[in-house]
Amino acid sequence: MTSTNPPITKPTSAGSGGSGAGVVIVGGGHNGLICATYLAKAGLAVTVIEARPSLGGNAATETALDGARFNICNCDHTMIRSTPIAEELSLASFGLKYVDSHLSQVNVHWDGGPAWFLFHDLERTVEGLKQTYPAEAENYRRYVKAALPIVKTVLDVANATPTPGSIATKVARRPAGATSILRWSKKSVGDVMRSFFDAEQLRGPAVTTGPVVWGLSPEFAGTGLGAMTYALRHEVLSGRPVGGSGALPDALEAAFVAAGGKVLCNTKVAKILCEGDHVVAVQTTTGETIDASIVVCAADPRAALVDWLSGAPAQAHSLVRQYESQPQHDGYESKVDAVLNGRYQFKAVSDDLLQRHGLTTADASHATSIVSVSLPDMHAAYELKERGRIAERPMFFANTPSVKDPSVAAGLKSGQDIFSLETLWTPYALEGGWEGSTQPQRWLDRFGDLVDVPGYSSFAASVDRWRLMGPREYEQQFGMVRGYACGHADHHVARKRPRADSLRNSGKRAVPHRCSNLPRGRGMGCFGTKRRRSDTSLRHPPG
Repeated sequence: MTSTNPPITKPTSAGSGGSGAGVVIVGGGHNGLICATYLAKAGLAVTVIEARPSLGGNAATETALDGARFNICNCDHTMIRSTPIAEELSLASFGLKYVDSHLSQVNVHWDGGPAWFLFHDLERTVEGLKQTYPAEAENYRRYVKAALPIVKTVLDVANATPTPGSIATKVARRPAGATSILRWSKKSVGDVMRSFFDAEQLRGPAVTTGPVVWGLSPEFAGTGLGAMTYALRHEVLSGRPVGGSGALPDALEAAFVAAGGKVLCNTKVAKILCEGDHVVAVQTTTGETIDASIVVCAADPRAALVDWLSGAPAQAHSLVRQYESQPQHDGYESKVDAVLNGRYQFKAVSDDLLQRHGLTTADASHATSIVSVSLPDMHAAYELKERGRIAERPMFFANTPSVKDPSVAAGLKSGQDIFSLETLWTPYALEGGWEGSTQPQRWLDRFGDLVDVPGYSSFAASVDRWRLMGPREYEQQFGMVRGYACGHADHHVARKRPRADSLRNSGKRAVPHRCSNLPRGRGMGCFGTKRRRSDTSLRHPPG
């Protein structure tokens, strides 16, 4: 039987891609742009549809508070730097440049004790622990010895074309990593961390940057792989794009357009149209129909499958029903963006401690600081979140990116910095509601309990102005239903990659937080043909 699928249209000249585009990418975040750019460079006619006025999604950087440049996500880029994407797409030639973060993280604990520093360099981290938590130094080395094979295996698989044969080959080359993945994946992250560390100051930050970001308690079985976050930082050098996180999607957009791609912003999808067993077009809310042989969804997969997919083929029905039956989750992350008149220093980070670690105040201010709590307190905070409440001592991700990238503060007065404080967990359905809530000011005040600001009576006194980006704002401005970044704790879709030379994913999904593992977008699915068979199907590649 010969396939009845319409062929993928190839552009006849750079910038063509007109209304008969062969591939339509729904969602102009960084993942959609990565996919689009690879496909355009492979010679396909590709159109990116974006509902917002500009591209970038949660990886964008925007101007707010009278001249400050804030990342929508409080982002350090890690996972994307473990891939060859930037080199393969020549993103440096389109303006992408990173400030490397050799000091990956400053770790502060609500229960006290000195801060400890997570460096990209393992030996420097261990030597630092000998000064701050000497009983944990060798525990840390033992942890990395166990976790690093997992990280290497995960990165190998993530960067391989995900055919059964290629994945099996990658896993077979790292049997220790595969065995550890199976063992850790069955445990809770709390159990994994307790098996290595005695001090909550060492347990907490890894969990805060892992399962807490996923919205899960550290005591839930199946979260154990979240414990690999420290080891990941030793394997991959994190960094921040000069000019803000949005420099990544900006460079991708430029590369995509240069490859002949077409961008349609302010364009919302009404339907993904199917005929028989295959996709034929995308219809927008304005009535425009864009013909397509393949539609890649780099947006909310539930919206694509439940709301947009029209005339779905029989083989897609079970997947559609699966998404229809899933409850709508609530968002739980907020970020306060502020302009500061003074530069803070954690009370747990003394000048002597910095000197002994060969660091400056600027080094510590630039790095993302993690403020964590004990594992029992995390579980209690999770239970509060489920009841619409926020813990008295929230978990924070804090940074001041303008310290080493003054371009993001170019519109401010001399001496002012931009500051972001991500707060977990902050439920969408907040008890008493968000309107008029004093919670954001309380987070700033509680953060102020942990820091000093030379020349100011309090941290609050150094804050010139601020804004809230909470679950409501993410819903209103980014179309995230109930402020939820789908894809953390609900990985339901078996994903495959669309066939094109060197097409790769970009790491974990983008979320409204620091997202140290920059991000997959809000789920990625592809509707189209299986090129090596005479029938057609619905399939889901990674973002």
